Amino acid sequence: MNGQGRRSLGLAKMHKWEQTVNLFDNIIVDRGSKYSVSGAPVTTQDEVQQFLKTLKRHKKYAKATHNTWAVHFRDAGPLKNDDGEAGAGLVILRMLERQSFFDHLIVVTRWFGGTNLGGDRFRRVQDCVNYYLEHYHSPPPQ
Repeated sequence: MNGQGRRSLGLAKMHKWEQTVNLFDNIIVDRGSKYSVSGAPVTTQDEVQQFLKTLKRHKKYAKATHNTWAVHFRDAGPLKNDDGEAGAGLVILRMLERQSFFDHLIVVTRWFGGTNLGGDRFRRVQDCVNYYLEHYHSPPPQ
């Protein structure tokens, strides 16, 4: 893992979740595919959509092959999206459930490098989520 570190989304207008956004850029490179992971506390589906919209305002993330994500709301239950990487959202969701990490969105971004990773793509998603959970700067919401 390269672990380029935490970055800001660099927005002038701050939403409440933007104060606790974590973005870890280029943490894994596997056979040309590059991965980043990001996330923030969220409490509604609207906040999830706003986070994704904000992330994709950055050309690099808008052009990514996949922005897969999941969140497990304490009250409303699970929500996930594979963004074309079949099964990846479920991998993220299961990891959130195992950690009892509620009301927190995690997005794994992949830029395809030209080589099919097969089942290894799920291991890379798991690696990204583990990296996020290990380097997240604030305690999970209660």
